Amino acid sequence: MDTINNYHQIISKILREYADLPYAHGNLERKLIVGEDQKNYLLLTVGYLKGKRVPGCVVHLEIINDKIWIHEDGLEDGIASYLVKSGVPKN
Repeated sequence: MDTINNYHQIISKILREYADLPYAHGNLERKLIVGEDQKNYLLLTVGYLKGKRVPGCVVHLEIINDKIWIHEDGLEDGIASYLVKSGVPKN
């Protein structure tokens, strides 16, 4: 359980930093959603750009059996590099 708590802290910190970044264009915002069990994490983009609805999952992570699974990674540098820099093993 200690591993899960550690991963929760790392993931939350990384995704919170991204969620707090403002968009330069359009009426867009980021939403960070954390599952009640603290094993699922979604970073979403919601809003409008040039009059069109922009829904989208930027990042979806899930902790399964003490490992972080990257289901979706729309970050420019990739979420994996941030996780490794924060102390999460590559495997």
